[in-house]
Amino acid sequence: MSLLHPILLLLALARLLELTIAGRNTRRLMAAGAIEAGQGHYPMIVALHLAWFASLLLFVPAARPPSWAWLAFFLLLQPLRIWVIASLGRFWTTRVVSLPGAPLVQRGPFRYIRHPNYLIVELELISLPLAFGAPVVALVFGLANALVITWRIRIEEQLLAPRRQ
Repeated sequence: MSLLHPILLLLALARLLELTIAGRNTRRLMAAGAIEAGQGHYPMIVALHLAWFASLLLFVPAARPPSWAWLAFFLLLQPLRIWVIASLGRFWTTRVVSLPGAPLVQRGPFRYIRHPNYLIVELELISLPLAFGAPVVALVFGLANALVITWRIRIEEQLLAPRRQ
């Protein structure tokens, strides 16, 4: 068994926990009068992430040793994800949701970059395949994610524009 398999298991468990938190936050925000935009792209994001997981399981040989530098880079991204989620707190969701009148989060990584989570996800989708010698998986999913995230950022920017005034 490759080191990839326990990493993917832990990653899947972390993502399930994140989806639980995001679902709870989304329900609370919607109950408080939030607006959701771009629902059409969400299934594509879910499918992309599931296909990424599956491709790693299918295309990375079971005994392939990792590139420790790429694996370390991937692992260093995980605390950054937690920082993003903690900084957004009750506003963190996996959907594009905005609560009119609420101030925009300006703490944590949001002091430095407008969409830190999207950057972190892009780097994750590239670095983990590279850590296990799957450059084609890194390229395909890195490009696919960049396209979907570009679309998502436009949707999010339009939704947040009134709160930036």
